[in-house]
Amino acid sequence: MTMSDDRPEIPDALQQDAQAWVRKLHSGAATQWEAQTFRRWRDASPLHQAAFLEARAQWRLLQPALQKLATTNVEAANYHRQTLRGPRLSRRTFLGAVTSTAAVAGVAGMAVYSPLGFWPAVGDWNADYRTATGEQRTVTLPNQVSVTLNTRTSMRRVAQDPGEVGLDLVSGEAAFEISPASRAFSVVAGAGRSISAESARFEVRHLEGRVCVTCLDGRVRIEHPAGHRLLQAQQQAIYSEQSISSISGIDPEAVSAWRRGELVFKQTPLAAVVEEINRYRPGRVMLIAEAVSDKTLSARFMVERLDLALLQIQHSFDLTARSFPAGMLVLS
Repeated sequence: MTMSDDRPEIPDALQQDAQAWVRKLHSGAATQWEAQTFRRWRDASPLHQAAFLEARAQWRLLQPALQKLATTNVEAANYHRQTLRGPRLSRRTFLGAVTSTAAVAGVAGMAVYSPLGFWPAVGDWNADYRTATGEQRTVTLPNQVSVTLNTRTSMRRVAQDPGEVGLDLVSGEAAFEISPASRAFSVVAGAGRSISAESARFEVRHLEGRVCVTCLDGRVRIEHPAGHRLLQAQQQAIYSEQSISSISGIDPEAVSAWRRGELVFKQTPLAAVVEEINRYRPGRVMLIAEAVSDKTLSARFMVERLDLALLQIQHSFDLTARSFPAGMLVLS
């Protein structure tokens, strides 16, 4: 693809919105209300229109490639190896990323979910607050509640009991600071709900059906169909749809490292380390060396220097790294 030099620069956030709209419109599931919302978004400014036209053109170029892809991660990597000598797409194009994901999702299911996390899942599209890959955002709510969203996090406002304010953490990770003067506040995540009726600081992480609630200061009550837990400062509990764990102690410095721009791992399987890095890094790192996926790693990485972290991992585990378009990195 080529672009003229006088073409206006389109912000990354606007590009991501345009790509999401294109996927939604091509899914066949867009409602009349969503179509009207899209038209208002598109007509908001010339930049909005330019972002949509670029995303639509990229989508059309993508279609032939989707029909040729295999259905496993390894086959997707092989596809990129075979086409590595071809012309490279623009740095900001999302074709390579979506192409790799389609190998797992299949063409028919592309707009329904994102198994490799290259685009927001359907449940994220109606979020009131959302962050992109590598982005953090702080929101101050009217009831004197401060919320910091970590990378790739989606939340929406929900109506709770009278006098109680609440948010639904659809996916991702967020930190909450409740002032003494605020009303009762709750966070819904998966099958449970975390409630604080007094001054408190706590974090909630909701990924792949697993929710971790950590109380840093004050008290937080967890309500779950399998039982209730009352967390004190520096305590944590984890739950899924079916069960909830007992209360355990935590290292607050390690738990909140992401707010300082750090990733801290303590005897963590390499596969889990790579998955966590993928949450902060554009593109996708694929670990296909099964022999080392369960080996553990203890390290502290800076989010702004993840490429250096990956280089250290490569040397520490004697891995071969191959780079592909759209930020794809295969470790074997």
